[in-house]
Amino acid sequence: MKTFLLAALLFLFAAFNVNAQNKTPGPVEQKLLDSLCVGLAKIDLTKISTKQEANDAFMDCFTSYAFLLMDVAKERGVEFGDNAAMHQIGTDIGASLLKNKCSAFMKLATLMAGSDSKVNSGSGVTQGKLKRIDNKGFNYFIITDAAGKEQSFIWLRQFAGYEKFTGSPVTYAGKKLKIKWQEMEVYLPGAKGYYKVKEISQIEILK
Repeated sequence: MKTFLLAALLFLFAAFNVNAQNKTPGPVEQKLLDSLCVGLAKIDLTKISTKQEANDAFMDCFTSYAFLLMDVAKERGVEFGDNAAMHQIGTDIGASLLKNKCSAFMKLATLMAGSDSKVNSGSGVTQGKLKRIDNKGFNYFIITDAAGKEQSFIWLRQFAGYEKFTGSPVTYAGKKLKIKWQEMEVYLPGAKGYYKVKEISQIEILK
């Protein structure tokens, strides 16, 4: 089990190594990738509020499929006890999940990169017209407030009213929205740094 946990930690490190060289996965490795993505999608992110809770949720999911790691090592022709080789496998798996845009993994990785304190460090309510929705790994709602200034809000987890936007959210462009949000600091792989974002906790469409 200690070996499994070591591999899991190496895998977690790989989540943020965006420059990792990613090889084409073999059949067994692809099975592990698919299993992990499905397993991570079952995690209720609304119940996670700290970095430690996010780490624990990831570890629980990973250890459920850790038995496949031995088969991946065999598929690659490396010894399971070879730390350097297992580190490379972990790096490649993490890079593959990012490359394949496994949304559940990306969301959980964002929470794992936060601070050890509670995820939210501030909250508020903002009203304005929906200008557009940008997709940069996550959906960002861009609204124009009463002062004519653009503000951005990230759709990270399920929020009250999210169902209205799972189809064609562009149909709400120009509509006035009331957005409840909480501020959090996250690591954004694309920007290679930590940034404060406003996570959506509720959206109400105003008439």
